[in-house]
Amino acid sequence: MTAAARVARVLLAAALALPAAPLAAHDGPPFPIVSDAVTGPYELDVWTDPDATDDGTAGGQFWVMLRPVDRARPLPTDTAVTIRIRPSAADGAWDRARARPIDGEASRQFAVLVMDHEGRFDVRVEIEGGLGSGRTDAWVDATYDLRPPPAMLVVYLLPFLAVGALWMKLLIKRRQARAGGVGA
Repeated sequence: MTAAARVARVLLAAALALPAAPLAAHDGPPFPIVSDAVTGPYELDVWTDPDATDDGTAGGQFWVMLRPVDRARPLPTDTAVTIRIRPSAADGAWDRARARPIDGEASRQFAVLVMDHEGRFDVRVEIEGGLGSGRTDAWVDATYDLRPPPAMLVVYLLPFLAVGALWMKLLIKRRQARAGGVGA
């Protein structure tokens, strides 16, 4: 067995030994769906990473950043944010989640909801707190995270590694042919 064949077999064995499940999932960067909206006594931004899932896990992530419209007043620590979503094509009930403060700051809150299919979802953000209440509506298109698992990188590289191994084999044969006087 040649060295190139041994390398190819080792690489193939390594690729087959890797798990098919993602090793380190990454959902991509969030993006804004509401920017500098004023609702009641609040100004807010809403960012989302709307990943749809088939297994019932919560993949729709929402970040809410709040500020009082009157900058002289502080944002009360009891300010609560509720995120509601529903498919835009249906007039059914809203799924909801209570946002939790990030690092204990009421001005930055986070919630996760299940988006069970691809498509447009209506989003409603409701705020209740010491300054009063507010509500804003938006929409977002949920999509499946289509990035391949990191283990697939090995599978994608195999054809290139095989071509490289064959090229090296050809170069070695040419060098041996020149050195030994044997015709190619």
